[in-house]
Amino acid sequence: MCPWKNVPVRNVIILGSTGSIGTQALDVTSRHRDTFRVVGLSAGGSHIDLLADQIAASGATMAAVPSQDAADKLEQGLAARQVSGVEILAGDTSGTAGINSGTGTDPSALLAGRGADVVLNGITGYAGLESTLAVLKSGSILALANKESLVAGGRLVMDAAAPGQIVPVDSEHSAFAQCLRSGQLAEVERLILTASGGPFRGRTRDDLRNVTVEQALAHPTWAMGRVVTINSSTLVNKGLELIEAALLFGIDWDRITVVVHPQSMIHSMVEFRDGSTIAQASPPDMRLPIALGLSWPDRLGDVASPVDWTRANTWTFEPLDDQTFPAVELARRAGSIGATAPAVLNAANEVCVDAFCESRLGFLGIVDTVEKVVNEHVRGLVADARVDTESSAHPGPASAAGFTLDSIRAADAWARNRATQLIAESPCLEEDK
Repeated sequence: MCPWKNVPVRNVIILGSTGSIGTQALDVTSRHRDTFRVVGLSAGGSHIDLLADQIAASGATMAAVPSQDAADKLEQGLAARQVSGVEILAGDTSGTAGINSGTGTDPSALLAGRGADVVLNGITGYAGLESTLAVLKSGSILALANKESLVAGGRLVMDAAAPGQIVPVDSEHSAFAQCLRSGQLAEVERLILTASGGPFRGRTRDDLRNVTVEQALAHPTWAMGRVVTINSSTLVNKGLELIEAALLFGIDWDRITVVVHPQSMIHSMVEFRDGSTIAQASPPDMRLPIALGLSWPDRLGDVASPVDWTRANTWTFEPLDDQTFPAVELARRAGSIGATAPAVLNAANEVCVDAFCESRLGFLGIVDTVEKVVNEHVRGLVADARVDTESSAHPGPASAAGFTLDSIRAADAWARNRATQLIAESPCLEEDK
């Protein structure tokens, strides 16, 4: 009998089902129907027909969409597919406005708290924070692909989680979790976080001044959503992953090393104090960490193709060029400062990525602007260390009383406004010298 057949059936909710992570997760669950029962899906309003197709194919009985208009379109789509009995949570009908308004609970978070065995949070960006907290409060296992919610939420998220309740889905953090099975956390010397280097590996800063959106979206090894792909080209994504790794595994900032590995076959490594390094290797395919996130700690069969050891393989590693790609060290600094600094970094970056994709900001301007916003916020943290978070544009440092969901929301809103101002004040496609 195959060992994975002993995995009990798990009820699964997938948040962000029409995105890259969500569609791959549904591919995994569709091929393991004896292991997973999809009970709920959430998505934004841009791909309602796809969401209706997913509900019809998976048999989900709950869905969440951001507005009543999207709900009406979904109902029509389900009727056309002769699907009935689906409970639809919508932004308008639930009487909520979502996390970015600072009031209420968004429909995805309402779905997330329904008590499934596992909830995969594949929502893009800060918008996934409230859903992350809702999953943890409900007691469900959180398969976390939404790194931004952990980056922004920091200790608030980690303190809300029971031991083992968060299972990482990012390929790098899944690799860490797998490698850590080889030893105790107390035996770890350092975490080695691998990066493909993105499409601009080997370029100088001057080479990147006239980068186009199309070039930034041409990732050499991974097929991902727009935001993650742009973040990979700037290496902001690797900075966010560094913060995520420090929080998830309790490793000091100076004991996480980023190494460029362009083949994307080694997804990360753990170096132990005796000099041994354990690596997790597989061809780049997000279905593997997704499946492991849903079934953890058990492994499934028939998930992804392994390395072909009958063919010659050459894997290379090189140090990160911090001069050309300063985003990792900026994230390390923001993470070490803590409090709301990581939330500010993430929020400013989301605004800058949108501006770049809309040709309102040059490529180098993304990280340059984020750094300006973070530096200004940090100066505020230092100056206003004891200020009331409700009356300051710079919420105070983390503490039992001062670091709350409200303070994160305030920092996020301030960072978005400040980044928008800086972008408007700068020449459209000229970079700061």
